[in-house]
Amino acid sequence: MIAAATILVQLFLSCAALLGLFVLRGVLMARDPWEPINRRFLFGVQVTMMLFAARVFMILTGIEAFRIFVLLAAGLIPLAVLLLTEGLLRRHAPPSIKLYVAGGACIAALTSLWYSNSIDPARLFTLLAFQVSGFVIAGWLILTRDQASLSAQENATAVRLGLSLLLLIPLAMGDFLLLYIDLPIQFSALGVLILCWLAIGLGRAHQGHRATLANLGVMIAAGGSVGGMIGFLAALGQDGTLLVIAAILTMLFVVAILNDARALRAEEQSLGLLRYLADAKTDDPMAFLRNLQSHPLVDGAVVISEDRLSDLQPSVLDEIFEAAPVLRKSDPPQLSAVADDHIAYLFEHYAATHVMLAMVNPRVLIALAMPSLTASPQAELELRVVQRMAALMAKEGRVGHG
Repeated sequence: MIAAATILVQLFLSCAALLGLFVLRGVLMARDPWEPINRRFLFGVQVTMMLFAARVFMILTGIEAFRIFVLLAAGLIPLAVLLLTEGLLRRHAPPSIKLYVAGGACIAALTSLWYSNSIDPARLFTLLAFQVSGFVIAGWLILTRDQASLSAQENATAVRLGLSLLLLIPLAMGDFLLLYIDLPIQFSALGVLILCWLAIGLGRAHQGHRATLANLGVMIAAGGSVGGMIGFLAALGQDGTLLVIAAILTMLFVVAILNDARALRAEEQSLGLLRYLADAKTDDPMAFLRNLQSHPLVDGAVVISEDRLSDLQPSVLDEIFEAAPVLRKSDPPQLSAVADDHIAYLFEHYAATHVMLAMVNPRVLIALAMPSLTASPQAELELRVVQRMAALMAKEGRVGHG
């Protein structure tokens, strides 16, 4: 039973690591695949994908030849880590370190072609020493970096890479020493998932570096506690408990990776109005407003000219839009009773959730029906920026005309 479960969990972890790496690769490709840091990161991601893909094929097919690709990728990982570290820190490693890592990668690549295991365990122990030393070297470069020469975001990235390496060292050792320390499966996939999650989270800087690390600790503690409790209650023994903990932690980080990637895409798409402002090719406020009506985020916006406001008192409208250039139905300004009637009329007559002042003289309003904005602070901010942009265009147009 445990033997079958071990194979299934090992396959699950390897597939999960592949999924996490694939999502991270998609995020990097969407940003800029040719940016120097991204190119280095993509190299490391693709090398690691080769390792886990080879593990998956070995499990599914039973063909031991895929072990060549596992060993090749394992030998290239220290080189990928060093290249990424140099790029993040904007400094070169000492020539002796470069020679050591590059030479070790070449030797590892050559020995990986030795199909027979007649040179094992010497090959495995040597590869383990090379990989661990590569992680230690990268960690030393991160610890001794010149923090003042890097931005806060660059320092946060370096810290996250260092933390991932700290986790990968014991997990990598466990992979190589699997038979000697009596572990049921290879746990390095968990370290890779954590690295993917931390890397994707860099695109959501508003969450804060400390909050991200706190979330990491909470997820590890929660997964370990729940898995340990299940193992104890079901009397699964050491191996069974470790398998349960590994499966739970893997699923937690896969969900976190997919959720953060989805949130990142949603945040990028929500910048639609700001992108419209940046790409606007007209200084005519009315043309700007007419083009705005076709934008998907405000589809169906109604431009209200001054002659359509003849039933309302101009002085009251001045009072309303001086207090709130962008009126929200969910949070109208508290003014006089007459102003409250005018506000209610605007919302009801135009079936709007938002009404904003676009031009002052002649007065032009825009009525929008966007219920989703009430739960979207980012979109609310974008709408206020649009209002300011239209008002400035109108003001400049009047000045130029005068």
